[in-house]
Amino acid sequence: MPDTAPSTADRAATAVTTVSAAIAAELERHASVVFALMGNGNAWFLDAVVRRGAMAVTTVRHEAATVAAADAHHRASGALAIATTTYGPGYTNAITPLAEAAIARVPLVLVVGDQPTAGPRPWDIDQRAVATAVGAPTIVATRADAAGAARRAVETALVERRPVVLAIPYDIAHLEVEEAALEPAADAVAEPFLSIDAEQLAGVAEQLLEARRPLVLAGRGAHLAGAAEPLRALAAALGARTASSVLGSGIFADDHRHLGISGGFASERAAAAIERADVVLVVGASLNQFQTRFGDAFAPDARIVQVDVLEGPTNPRVDEHVRGDARLVADALVALVGTEGADAHGDAGWTEAGFGDVTGAQRDREPGDAIAPDGRLDPRSLFHALERILPEDRVIVSDGGHFIGWAPTHLSVADPERLLLVGTAFQTIGLGFPSAVGAGVARPESTIVLVSGDGGALMGIADLDSVVRSVRHGVIVLVNDAAYGAEIHQYAVRGVAEEPMLIEQVDFAAVARGFGAEGAVIESLDDLRHLEAWLASGADGVFLADCRVSREVVAPYMLEVVEAAKRASRG
Repeated sequence: MPDTAPSTADRAATAVTTVSAAIAAELERHASVVFALMGNGNAWFLDAVVRRGAMAVTTVRHEAATVAAADAHHRASGALAIATTTYGPGYTNAITPLAEAAIARVPLVLVVGDQPTAGPRPWDIDQRAVATAVGAPTIVATRADAAGAARRAVETALVERRPVVLAIPYDIAHLEVEEAALEPAADAVAEPFLSIDAEQLAGVAEQLLEARRPLVLAGRGAHLAGAAEPLRALAAALGARTASSVLGSGIFADDHRHLGISGGFASERAAAAIERADVVLVVGASLNQFQTRFGDAFAPDARIVQVDVLEGPTNPRVDEHVRGDARLVADALVALVGTEGADAHGDAGWTEAGFGDVTGAQRDREPGDAIAPDGRLDPRSLFHALERILPEDRVIVSDGGHFIGWAPTHLSVADPERLLLVGTAFQTIGLGFPSAVGAGVARPESTIVLVSGDGGALMGIADLDSVVRSVRHGVIVLVNDAAYGAEIHQYAVRGVAEEPMLIEQVDFAAVARGFGAEGAVIESLDDLRHLEAWLASGADGVFLADCRVSREVVAPYMLEVVEAAKRASRG
């Protein structure tokens, strides 16, 4: 829900005459919302956005939230992300989520104030160098090229799939543009075309046809390329089993061939099946350490073929790299494989291995106990119950922390744009609240379900206000173990002092009520009746469930992380 509603008179009064107006006019051709916190450096830009009225403005309470919310909005909608902060400390506050967006390859334009054209003031820093350090290029606007600078920022963000900083020097933001800056806008940005090696693809198709147990593994990149449909057709033609990265959840139908998430979030049954694959086609997934269970996900003799737009493979485990657009490659492989006879061959191999029908493999999770030995909630039984209680039309947003092992593995989603893990690429915590803001603006018709820990929630508590203001219908599941759980399970178990890892018990339900939300402390599964009653009422707004969970129950992926660390320390 936008915070601003310009009048007709305001819109009429705003011609493309100033540097800020020229930039706003170009950005509004590509985006419908900007996530903002106003300061000296971006006041004129936001004034132009509001008066022009083509882009809605959603305000947040911390500069980090501007970029995190824009990032989540892109992931939930596919639209170009736009954020804005002031210069100096406002800008540096946004660097952590900017690094996340760079690593996650999110197309985003961050509009910031910058030092005057005459040179830096005592409080100015080299903002370009800071952005470069986290992988984001900077484009500086001028009076003669304001619209052009904005256009190049958009093109770079979309074509290279990366965040770009668009800097407006403080002394020119409100000045009229020079005549050259009013040139007509360019046509829509075109994606670069990557040619496909036909001979190589024929060889890949032959490998898939000869495989006894083919596996098709898709990531978020496959979804972004629109490759879901041909990949499903390819898997069916091959009789292949399917899996996805966590960010690709929902790309495959939940049927008798689907294993769910690959890597550390896989169920035991799914992980056992994935390890039996003899040829693995990986499309649009990075094969990072978590997707590969630190190298243990695939059999040593399995052949791994990776399809990606990057110039080379992203993991040394890859045997063959196919550079190309996921959709074009998938379409070509479907044509090469055909449909006759292949289907029975792949299914037969998987049946012989004991994985003929894997229906429900991804939901084959330990149910847990109602209450853990320490008297607090068992997170496994809690999330089993939430899967049943929460509305089916939902977008799951997760902050970072130990608890990240529960939501993606227990809460189902319909497609990859309904499971957002902003922060996982850079391993952050504290971006949950603003991520829910971005998701809520992108999907106002759905229930936004934010899962956060107590540590991350306290880091970003200012933007609980933003969630309450901007999310039409939301549920916050606060996984409250009174600790930094990831550190407890990785370091306290190895003898590191536990005291700095503990957090005094916070009543987040009371805090939520102070911000205008509904809330309840959940100490037993029966206490979930408060959430069920609120959902049944059909009321708009936000409900925070302060779930007091045990820190004695460890997510399976975390055990793998600890074991990998022990192996590394042994050399």
